[in-house]
Amino acid sequence: MTASLSRTGAVPALELRDLRRSFRTRDGDVVAVDGVDLVVQPGEVVALLGPNGAGKTTTLDVVLGLTSPTSGTARVLGRSPRGAVRAGLVGAVLQTGGLLPSLTVRETLLYLAACHPGLSGGRGEAADDALHRTGIAHLAGRRVSRCSGGEQQRVRFAAALLADPALVVLDEPTAGMDVHARREFWDVMHAEAAAGRTVVFATHYLEEAEAFADRTVLMAGGRVVADGPTHEVRARALGRTVAVSVPDPDAALAVVAAAVAEAGGAVLHARTDAGRLEVRVSDSDAAARAVLALPGAHDLEVRAGSLEDAFVLLTGRAEPGPEAPGTARPLPASTTAPTTAPTAAPTMEVSR
Repeated sequence: MTASLSRTGAVPALELRDLRRSFRTRDGDVVAVDGVDLVVQPGEVVALLGPNGAGKTTTLDVVLGLTSPTSGTARVLGRSPRGAVRAGLVGAVLQTGGLLPSLTVRETLLYLAACHPGLSGGRGEAADDALHRTGIAHLAGRRVSRCSGGEQQRVRFAAALLADPALVVLDEPTAGMDVHARREFWDVMHAEAAAGRTVVFATHYLEEAEAFADRTVLMAGGRVVADGPTHEVRARALGRTVAVSVPDPDAALAVVAAAVAEAGGAVLHARTDAGRLEVRVSDSDAAARAVLALPGAHDLEVRAGSLEDAFVLLTGRAEPGPEAPGTARPLPASTTAPTTAPTAAPTMEVSR
Protein backbone atom coordinates (compact mmCIF):
# COMPACT_ATOMS: atom_id res chain seq x y z
CA MET A 1 0.00 0.00 0.00
CA THR A 2 1.39 3.39 -0.93
CA ALA A 3 2.01 6.17 1.53
CA SER A 4 -0.97 8.23 0.39
CA LEU A 5 -3.30 5.29 0.97
CA SER A 6 -1.99 4.41 4.41
CA ARG A 7 -1.89 7.90 5.90
CA THR A 8 -5.66 8.38 5.92
CA GLY A 9 -6.30 6.21 9.00
CA ALA A 10 -9.89 5.46 10.00
CA VAL A 11 -11.27 8.85 8.92
CA PRO A 12 -14.10 8.44 6.36
CA ALA A 13 -12.95 9.02 2.82
CA LEU A 14 -16.13 10.98 2.18
CA GLU A 15 -18.82 12.29 4.52
CA LEU A 16 -21.86 14.24 3.31
CA ARG A 17 -24.50 15.35 5.80
CA ASP A 18 -27.87 16.76 4.68
CA LEU A 19 -26.14 18.13 1.60
CA ARG A 20 -28.19 20.57 -0.46
CA ARG A 21 -27.25 22.58 -3.54
CA SER A 22 -29.64 24.86 -5.37
CA PHE A 23 -29.16 27.20 -8.31
CA ARG A 24 -31.01 30.42 -9.02
CA THR A 25 -32.58 30.73 -12.46
CA ARG A 26 -35.02 33.12 -14.11
CA ASP A 27 -37.82 30.78 -13.15
CA GLY A 28 -36.74 30.52 -9.52
CA ASP A 29 -34.48 28.24 -7.52
CA VAL A 30 -33.70 24.79 -8.91
CA VAL A 31 -32.68 22.18 -6.34
CA ALA A 32 -30.00 19.92 -7.80
CA VAL A 33 -29.07 18.07 -4.59
CA ASP A 34 -31.73 17.69 -1.94
CA GLY A 35 -30.64 16.45 1.48
CA VAL A 36 -28.06 13.81 0.55
CA ASP A 37 -26.46 11.84 3.39
CA LEU A 38 -23.55 9.65 2.35
CA VAL A 39 -20.53 8.17 4.15
CA VAL A 40 -17.84 6.34 2.19
CA GLN A 41 -15.16 4.44 4.07
CA PRO A 42 -11.55 4.08 2.87
CA GLY A 43 -11.17 1.31 0.30
CA GLU A 44 -14.80 1.27 -0.81
CA VAL A 45 -15.77 1.31 -4.48
CA VAL A 46 -19.05 3.20 -4.77
CA ALA A 47 -21.17 3.83 -7.85
CA LEU A 48 -23.50 6.82 -8.05
CA LEU A 49 -26.16 5.65 -10.45
CA GLY A 50 -29.06 7.66 -11.77
CA PRO A 51 -30.60 9.42 -14.76
CA ASN A 52 -29.36 12.73 -16.12
CA GLY A 53 -30.49 15.44 -13.74
CA ALA A 54 -30.40 13.10 -10.73
CA GLY A 55 -27.78 15.22 -8.93
CA LYS A 56 -24.75 12.96 -9.41
CA THR A 57 -22.46 15.50 -11.07
CA THR A 58 -23.43 18.33 -8.71
CA THR A 59 -22.71 16.06 -5.74
CA LEU A 60 -19.27 15.25 -7.14
CA ASP A 61 -18.64 18.96 -7.83
CA VAL A 62 -19.17 19.60 -4.12
CA VAL A 63 -16.83 16.72 -3.21
CA LEU A 64 -14.13 18.22 -5.45
CA GLY A 65 -14.58 21.74 -4.11
CA LEU A 66 -15.77 23.04 -7.48
CA THR A 67 -18.95 24.38 -5.91
CA SER A 68 -20.05 25.00 -2.33
CA PRO A 69 -23.16 23.50 -0.75
CA THR A 70 -26.14 25.74 -0.18
CA SER A 71 -26.52 23.98 3.17
CA GLY A 72 -25.26 20.86 4.88
CA THR A 73 -21.65 19.75 5.19
CA ALA A 74 -19.06 17.92 3.10
CA ARG A 75 -15.81 16.46 4.46
CA VAL A 76 -13.22 14.62 2.38
CA LEU A 77 -10.65 12.57 4.31
CA GLY A 78 -11.32 14.71 7.36
CA ARG A 79 -10.77 18.00 5.52
CA SER A 80 -12.76 20.48 3.54
CA PRO A 81 -13.10 19.40 -0.10
CA ARG A 82 -10.77 22.13 -1.36
CA GLY A 83 -8.27 21.37 1.39
CA ALA A 84 -8.19 17.69 0.46
CA VAL A 85 -7.71 18.51 -3.23
CA ARG A 86 -4.90 20.99 -2.48
CA ALA A 87 -3.16 18.34 -0.36
CA GLY A 88 -3.15 15.91 -3.31
CA LEU A 89 -5.45 13.45 -1.53
CA VAL A 90 -8.05 13.49 -4.31
CA GLY A 91 -7.73 12.74 -8.01
CA ALA A 92 -10.57 13.31 -10.46
CA VAL A 93 -11.63 12.32 -13.95
CA LEU A 94 -14.27 14.69 -15.30
CA GLN A 95 -16.16 14.44 -18.55
CA THR A 96 -14.52 17.37 -20.32
CA GLY A 97 -11.82 20.03 -19.99
CA GLY A 98 -8.35 20.19 -18.53
CA LEU A 99 -6.20 19.23 -21.55
CA LEU A 100 -4.08 21.45 -23.78
CA PRO A 101 -4.35 20.19 -27.38
CA SER A 102 -0.89 21.38 -28.47
CA LEU A 103 1.00 19.33 -25.87
CA THR A 104 1.90 15.67 -26.16
CA VAL A 105 0.39 13.24 -23.68
CA ARG A 106 3.62 13.02 -21.66
CA GLU A 107 4.10 16.80 -21.74
CA THR A 108 0.57 17.15 -20.42
CA LEU A 109 1.33 14.90 -17.47
CA LEU A 110 4.64 16.67 -16.79
CA TYR A 111 2.84 20.02 -16.84
CA LEU A 112 0.15 18.80 -14.44
CA ALA A 113 2.70 17.09 -12.20
CA ALA A 114 4.20 20.53 -11.55
CA CYS A 115 1.02 21.28 -9.60
CA HIS A 116 2.07 18.62 -7.06
CA PRO A 117 5.41 19.81 -5.61
CA GLY A 118 5.46 17.02 -3.03
CA LEU A 119 5.89 14.16 -5.52
CA SER A 120 8.45 11.78 -4.03
CA GLY A 121 10.08 10.67 -7.26
CA GLY A 122 9.92 13.86 -9.29
CA ARG A 123 7.70 14.88 -12.20
CA GLY A 124 9.22 12.56 -14.78
CA GLU A 125 8.90 9.45 -12.66
CA ALA A 126 5.31 10.32 -11.69
CA ALA A 127 4.33 10.95 -15.33
CA ASP A 128 5.91 7.72 -16.59
CA ASP A 129 4.37 5.70 -13.75
CA ALA A 130 0.90 7.09 -14.53
CA LEU A 131 1.34 6.34 -18.24
CA HIS A 132 2.20 2.72 -17.53
CA ARG A 133 -0.43 2.18 -14.84
CA THR A 134 -3.20 3.40 -17.13
CA GLY A 135 -1.94 1.50 -20.18
CA ILE A 136 -1.25 4.53 -22.41
CA ALA A 137 2.53 4.53 -22.51
CA HIS A 138 2.27 4.07 -26.28
CA LEU A 139 0.54 7.46 -26.49
CA ALA A 140 3.31 9.36 -24.67
CA GLY A 141 4.58 11.20 -27.75
CA ARG A 142 1.21 11.84 -29.40
CA ARG A 143 -0.31 15.31 -29.28
CA VAL A 144 -3.52 15.52 -27.31
CA SER A 145 -5.28 16.96 -30.36
CA ARG A 146 -4.53 13.71 -32.22
CA CYS A 147 -6.03 11.53 -29.49
CA SER A 148 -9.57 10.19 -29.74
CA GLY A 149 -12.19 11.14 -27.17
CA GLY A 150 -11.70 7.84 -25.37
CA GLU A 151 -7.90 8.25 -25.38
CA GLN A 152 -8.23 11.77 -23.97
CA GLN A 153 -10.39 10.38 -21.18
CA ARG A 154 -7.64 7.90 -20.34
CA VAL A 155 -5.13 10.77 -20.28
CA ARG A 156 -7.37 12.47 -17.70
CA PHE A 157 -7.32 9.25 -15.70
CA ALA A 158 -3.52 9.16 -15.79
CA ALA A 159 -3.48 12.78 -14.60
CA ALA A 160 -5.79 11.86 -11.73
CA LEU A 161 -3.23 9.29 -10.47
CA LEU A 162 -0.18 11.56 -10.61
CA ALA A 163 -0.19 12.42 -6.90
CA ASP A 164 -1.09 8.86 -5.86
CA PRO A 165 -4.38 10.04 -4.30
CA ALA A 166 -6.27 8.19 -1.59
CA LEU A 167 -9.61 8.99 -3.24
CA VAL A 168 -10.38 8.91 -6.96
CA VAL A 169 -13.58 10.60 -8.14
CA LEU A 170 -14.85 9.71 -11.61
CA ASP A 171 -17.72 11.43 -13.43
CA GLU A 172 -18.92 9.27 -16.34
CA PRO A 173 -15.31 8.07 -16.77
CA THR A 174 -15.85 5.87 -19.83
CA ALA A 175 -17.84 8.38 -21.87
CA GLY A 176 -16.51 8.33 -25.43
CA MET A 177 -14.74 4.99 -25.04
CA ASP A 178 -15.51 1.95 -27.17
CA VAL A 179 -16.25 -1.40 -25.55
CA HIS A 180 -12.61 -2.54 -25.64
CA ALA A 181 -11.33 0.70 -24.12
CA ARG A 182 -13.98 0.57 -21.40
CA ARG A 183 -12.94 -2.95 -20.50
CA GLU A 184 -9.26 -1.92 -20.29
CA PHE A 185 -10.15 1.11 -18.19
CA TRP A 186 -12.03 -0.98 -15.63
CA ASP A 187 -9.23 -3.54 -15.51
CA VAL A 188 -6.94 -0.72 -14.38
CA MET A 189 -9.52 0.52 -11.88
CA HIS A 190 -9.85 -3.00 -10.45
CA ALA A 191 -6.11 -2.96 -9.79
CA GLU A 192 -6.26 0.47 -8.15
CA ALA A 193 -9.17 -0.57 -5.93
CA ALA A 194 -7.41 -3.81 -4.99
CA ALA A 195 -4.50 -1.69 -3.73
CA GLY A 196 -6.88 -0.04 -1.26
CA ARG A 197 -7.69 3.15 -3.13
CA THR A 198 -11.18 4.57 -2.55
CA VAL A 199 -13.15 5.00 -5.76
CA VAL A 200 -16.40 6.94 -6.19
CA PHE A 201 -17.78 7.04 -9.72
CA ALA A 202 -20.91 8.36 -11.38
CA THR A 203 -22.22 6.40 -14.31
CA HIS A 204 -25.33 5.78 -16.38
CA TYR A 205 -23.99 2.40 -17.52
CA LEU A 206 -25.90 -0.07 -15.36
CA GLU A 207 -23.54 -2.90 -16.23
CA GLU A 208 -20.55 -0.89 -14.94
CA ALA A 209 -22.14 -0.34 -11.57
CA GLU A 210 -23.14 -3.99 -11.33
CA ALA A 211 -19.78 -5.37 -12.43
CA PHE A 212 -17.40 -3.03 -10.62
CA ALA A 213 -19.03 -1.38 -7.60
CA ASP A 214 -19.33 -3.24 -4.32
CA ARG A 215 -21.79 -0.54 -3.22
CA THR A 216 -24.39 1.29 -5.28
CA VAL A 217 -26.10 4.58 -4.48
CA LEU A 218 -29.17 5.20 -6.63
CA MET A 219 -30.08 8.87 -7.08
CA ALA A 220 -33.15 10.51 -8.60
CA GLY A 221 -34.49 14.04 -8.30
CA GLY A 222 -31.47 15.11 -6.25
CA ARG A 223 -32.10 12.51 -3.57
CA VAL A 224 -30.72 9.11 -2.61
CA VAL A 225 -33.43 6.51 -3.20
CA ALA A 226 -31.35 3.44 -2.35
CA ASP A 227 -27.92 2.85 -0.85
CA GLY A 228 -26.21 -0.40 -0.04
CA PRO A 229 -24.14 -3.30 -1.36
CA THR A 230 -25.10 -3.75 -5.00
CA HIS A 231 -26.57 -7.21 -4.50
CA GLU A 232 -28.67 -5.94 -1.58
CA VAL A 233 -29.99 -2.99 -3.59
CA ARG A 234 -31.24 -5.54 -6.10
CA ALA A 235 -32.70 -7.76 -3.39
CA ARG A 236 -34.42 -4.94 -1.48
CA ALA A 237 -36.10 -3.67 -4.61
CA LEU A 238 -36.91 -6.97 -6.24
CA GLY A 239 -36.63 -9.87 -3.85
CA ARG A 240 -35.73 -13.11 -5.60
CA THR A 241 -37.60 -15.27 -8.06
CA VAL A 242 -38.24 -18.90 -7.16
CA ALA A 243 -39.38 -21.13 -10.04
CA VAL A 244 -40.36 -24.79 -9.81
CA SER A 245 -42.16 -27.45 -11.81
CA VAL A 246 -45.11 -28.93 -9.88
CA PRO A 247 -48.25 -30.95 -10.77
CA ASP A 248 -50.62 -28.25 -9.42
CA PRO A 249 -49.11 -24.72 -9.64
CA ASP A 250 -52.17 -23.01 -8.09
CA ALA A 251 -52.08 -25.22 -5.02
CA ALA A 252 -48.32 -24.77 -4.78
CA LEU A 253 -48.76 -20.98 -4.87
CA ALA A 254 -51.08 -21.11 -1.86
CA VAL A 255 -48.53 -23.20 0.07
CA VAL A 256 -45.64 -20.88 -0.83
CA ALA A 257 -47.59 -17.73 0.05
CA ALA A 258 -48.47 -19.14 3.47
CA ALA A 259 -44.87 -20.22 4.17
CA VAL A 260 -43.40 -16.87 3.14
CA ALA A 261 -45.98 -14.95 5.19
CA GLU A 262 -45.23 -17.12 8.25
CA ALA A 263 -41.53 -16.25 7.84
CA GLY A 264 -42.42 -12.53 7.84
CA GLY A 265 -42.04 -12.02 4.11
CA ALA A 266 -44.35 -11.45 1.17
CA VAL A 267 -45.03 -12.71 -2.33
CA LEU A 268 -44.51 -9.75 -4.67
CA HIS A 269 -45.54 -11.36 -7.94
CA ALA A 270 -46.59 -14.81 -9.08
CA ARG A 271 -47.02 -16.55 -12.41
CA THR A 272 -48.61 -19.96 -12.91
CA ASP A 273 -48.48 -21.90 -16.13
CA ALA A 274 -48.92 -25.49 -17.20
CA GLY A 275 -46.92 -27.39 -14.61
CA ARG A 276 -44.75 -24.40 -13.65
CA LEU A 277 -44.85 -21.84 -10.81
CA GLU A 278 -42.75 -18.67 -10.62
CA VAL A 279 -42.94 -16.39 -7.58
CA ARG A 280 -41.00 -13.22 -6.76
CA VAL A 281 -40.66 -13.15 -2.97
CA SER A 282 -38.91 -11.17 -0.26
CA ASP A 283 -37.80 -14.41 1.46
CA SER A 284 -36.57 -16.90 -1.11
CA ASP A 285 -35.31 -19.37 1.53
CA ALA A 286 -38.80 -19.85 2.95
CA ALA A 287 -40.26 -20.21 -0.54
CA ALA A 288 -37.64 -22.74 -1.61
CA ARG A 289 -38.17 -24.87 1.51
CA ALA A 290 -41.91 -24.85 0.91
CA VAL A 291 -41.74 -25.94 -2.72
CA LEU A 292 -39.15 -28.63 -2.05
CA ALA A 293 -41.59 -30.23 0.41
CA LEU A 294 -44.31 -30.45 -2.23
CA PRO A 295 -44.96 -33.88 -3.83
CA GLY A 296 -43.62 -34.05 -7.38
CA ALA A 297 -41.67 -30.77 -7.21
CA HIS A 298 -38.57 -30.64 -9.44
CA ASP A 299 -36.39 -28.29 -11.51
CA LEU A 300 -36.09 -25.69 -8.73
CA GLU A 301 -34.51 -22.39 -9.77
CA VAL A 302 -33.71 -19.34 -7.60
CA ARG A 303 -32.49 -16.15 -9.26
CA ALA A 304 -31.93 -12.52 -8.34
CA GLY A 305 -33.17 -9.56 -10.36
CA SER A 306 -30.73 -7.36 -12.22
CA LEU A 307 -29.61 -3.89 -11.16
CA GLU A 308 -31.45 -2.59 -14.22
CA ASP A 309 -34.69 -4.04 -12.86
CA ALA A 310 -34.05 -2.34 -9.52
CA PHE A 311 -33.33 0.93 -11.29
CA VAL A 312 -36.67 0.82 -13.08
CA LEU A 313 -38.59 0.07 -9.90
CA LEU A 314 -36.85 2.68 -7.76
CA THR A 315 -36.74 5.58 -10.21
CA GLY A 316 -39.72 4.82 -12.41
CA ARG A 317 -37.57 5.03 -15.55
CA ALA A 318 -36.86 2.37 -18.16
CA GLU A 319 -33.28 3.62 -18.62
CA PRO A 320 -30.95 6.25 -17.16
CA GLY A 321 -31.98 9.10 -19.46
CA PRO A 322 -33.22 12.63 -18.71
CA GLU A 323 -35.96 12.94 -16.15
CA ALA A 324 -38.00 15.62 -14.51
CA PRO A 325 -37.28 16.21 -10.80
CA GLY A 326 -39.55 14.47 -8.35
CA THR A 327 -40.27 11.30 -10.33
CA ALA A 328 -38.38 9.00 -7.98
CA ARG A 329 -40.07 6.20 -6.11
CA PRO A 330 -38.26 6.53 -2.76
CA LEU A 331 -36.93 3.57 -0.84
CA PRO A 332 -35.41 4.44 2.56
CA ALA A 333 -31.64 4.47 2.24
CA SER A 334 -29.89 1.75 4.19
CA THR A 335 -26.71 -0.23 4.01
CA THR A 336 -28.45 -3.44 5.00
CA ALA A 337 -31.43 -5.29 3.68
CA PRO A 338 -34.65 -4.89 5.67
CA THR A 339 -35.25 -7.66 8.19
CA THR A 340 -38.80 -6.84 9.27
CA ALA A 341 -42.00 -7.48 7.42
CA PRO A 342 -43.93 -4.57 5.94
CA THR A 343 -46.71 -3.21 8.15
CA ALA A 344 -49.25 -3.76 5.40
CA ALA A 345 -49.28 -6.72 3.07
CA PRO A 346 -48.36 -5.68 -0.47
CA THR A 347 -50.67 -6.42 -3.35
CA MET A 348 -49.71 -9.65 -5.07
CA GLU A 349 -49.95 -9.85 -8.83
CA VAL A 350 -50.82 -13.25 -10.26
CA SER A 351 -50.30 -13.87 -13.98
CA ARG A 352 -51.47 -16.85 -15.93
